[in-house]
Amino acid sequence: MSTLLSSLLQPFLFPISSDPRYQNRYQACGMSDFKLDVVIAQDFPEPDFRPKKEETISGAEKINDAVYKIFSGNFAGRRAISDRLFRGNQADSDSLGNPNGGEEKREHGSGKKSGPLLSGTAYCISSCGMILLNKIALSTYNFNAGISLMFYQNLISCLVVAVLGLSGVVSVEKLSWKLIRVWIPVNIIFVGMLVSGMYSLKYINIAMVTILKNVTNIITAIGEVYIFRKRQNQKVWTAMFFMIISAISGGITDLSFDSMGYTWQIMNCILTASYSLTLRKVMDKAKQLTRTGSLNEISMVLLNNLLSLPFGIILILLFNEWEYVITTDVIKLPMFWVVATASGLLGLAISFTSMWFLYQTGPTTYSLVGSLNKIPISFAGLVLFKVPLSLPNLFSILFGLFAGIFFARAKMSRS
Repeated sequence: MSTLLSSLLQPFLFPISSDPRYQNRYQACGMSDFKLDVVIAQDFPEPDFRPKKEETISGAEKINDAVYKIFSGNFAGRRAISDRLFRGNQADSDSLGNPNGGEEKREHGSGKKSGPLLSGTAYCISSCGMILLNKIALSTYNFNAGISLMFYQNLISCLVVAVLGLSGVVSVEKLSWKLIRVWIPVNIIFVGMLVSGMYSLKYINIAMVTILKNVTNIITAIGEVYIFRKRQNQKVWTAMFFMIISAISGGITDLSFDSMGYTWQIMNCILTASYSLTLRKVMDKAKQLTRTGSLNEISMVLLNNLLSLPFGIILILLFNEWEYVITTDVIKLPMFWVVATASGLLGLAISFTSMWFLYQTGPTTYSLVGSLNKIPISFAGLVLFKVPLSLPNLFSILFGLFAGIFFARAKMSRS
């Protein structure tokens, strides 16, 4: 296994420089706070995670240019982009929408107006599409190997990011063994988060998964109080109370209630919150072990997905999923591979489009759209999969969606 891991990581390894600049340089990145989970673990960057004065943040500008290339195909007239992922000194969160503090006019005249709409649409489509396609793969095709599906999708992400990195479209931080050792505890939680998310989505309808995921926000907020000594304002506690009520009432009135699915979802909430909290503790140390002193989100995608592959192989062998995969008829269906591959690509697209959208707008708009985006996902899941629904359960779902939006607004207000 160590030989396999070594061969996978060898192209990205580099000797840690002894230069103290690489060990002590700290760059705050407002986006390292949320994650890349199948369904974004934390739907918005918190206002507390703002770049400090005299500190640089990595590449919104390069991400914007890279995504612009990917989605529009317009390569002409593009300005040279820096090797660093974000630039500029910014202290206000609004400056995330313009890394030059609003003083430099964007070169894309029509793009200035269409940018937020285009990036927001791309973000919403990728997040909605990924969840729906995962549900189709797991439920409609009745694929009973969630770990194998996770392994396949993470492998796709690694290959795509590696190709984009080698072609210079995105900037990927080279990895070191010291960084890998620091990141392994985070990655173990990451793998558990993805696997539990896969199985909960298989047994529970999308609307209830969305509502139950609010419990993640509650666990995370409580963890912030005890681990980071962060005080939550009264609106946040009120929103969390609404979330608890909606989750309990939703479970009680769920006509398609499945105890196995709810157990997986509770595990997913705990692991997702643990991932978010652990990531914050590990991030500072991880940045010190990189060549540039920062760890952008694309590098996190590669690091998480690459390290998850050997863990995925171990789990597949441990739970004998490989026997099911090689004998099931579903893998003989071309459309199943189309759905599985597309969901993996959309999962990766969330990383790009979320950064692109945040760059085009700002944390406030991004967080609100992320919360509102749960509404079409929920109702699309109810309609497309013909979920049996009662009036009390519908009310619980609507109440939970409202609580999620209220929570997003509360987190943006300072106590």
